[in-house]
Amino acid sequence: MSAVFVDPPRTLVDLDVDGETVRVPDGATILDACRAGGIDTPTLCFADTLTPVNACRVCVVEVEGSRALVPACSRAVEPGMSVVTDSERVKDSRRLVLEFLASSVDVELTSADVHRWMVEYGARPDRFGPRMPPLDPGERDAKPTGHHHGPEPDVTETVEQPVKVDNDLYVRDYARCILCYKCVEACGVDAQNTFAIAVAGRGFDARISTEYAVPLDASACVYCGNCIGVCPTGALMFKSERDMRDAGTWDETAQTVTTTICPYCGVGCELEVHVQDNEIVTVTSPSDHHVTSGHLCVKGRFGFQYVQRRKRREDPAPDVPVAGY
Repeated sequence: MSAVFVDPPRTLVDLDVDGETVRVPDGATILDACRAGGIDTPTLCFADTLTPVNACRVCVVEVEGSRALVPACSRAVEPGMSVVTDSERVKDSRRLVLEFLASSVDVELTSADVHRWMVEYGARPDRFGPRMPPLDPGERDAKPTGHHHGPEPDVTETVEQPVKVDNDLYVRDYARCILCYKCVEACGVDAQNTFAIAVAGRGFDARISTEYAVPLDASACVYCGNCIGVCPTGALMFKSERDMRDAGTWDETAQTVTTTICPYCGVGCELEVHVQDNEIVTVTSPSDHHVTSGHLCVKGRFGFQYVQRRKRREDPAPDVPVAGY
């Protein structure tokens, strides 16, 4: 049987990465080359299903002939390119990025990789001093663009603020937001095309916001939850998960994940149903699935409550449903 090509053949490009020759297809990025060479390259704002926005700058590398460090996630490879990923300049830059983020943002719920990178690069966010008190509700959203105040000399400025709980589906804990732009991309052209959120403000006052900081139910949000699916820090989270964390009952080690097909329509979206104590706690979708690319609609992501409502009273006949269910 002869091979069938699903895509046009691509020219291969050779480049040097840390002294080793790596071959990748034309159009690939330096990050692709690093992965092909088995080089661990930290990323925070990058996702395979989203357009790179170069926001976090933790993936930067040295490229021969380039004055500044370049982001590996978006810089395309070139024939004969020479890349260095482990120089002192690269390590210092990555360490400082991780320190700045961890000193101003709660990174407790980031992946194990992020915590490992903090250790490997020797990041010490506490060296900037004690953290400032949390802001009052709405104070950060009310800051006008271009009006910056001087920093407090004795404390480290943070984005800590109260959690926004304005619906029954998900919460917004922007004290954990690193401004990776993933939620904005997923809400925009890369997935949902709703454009309900964007980055407001400038400098340290930059934040994720709806138009004019209106509540979610007054915005263009359709509650698809795709922003949750791409958030790397737990700033956006299922309300069911948040409630369980607050109650101290959330335990990922006790959860099982079952793959199934969404029952709501004929598109065929693949779901990963996360179950704890015989109850569905969250629903996700594989980022490499050819139908969803990890994205779902409001029904697929949040419409699982009916499964929990199968319980019947013990005293009536088995075929008599509980009122309201």
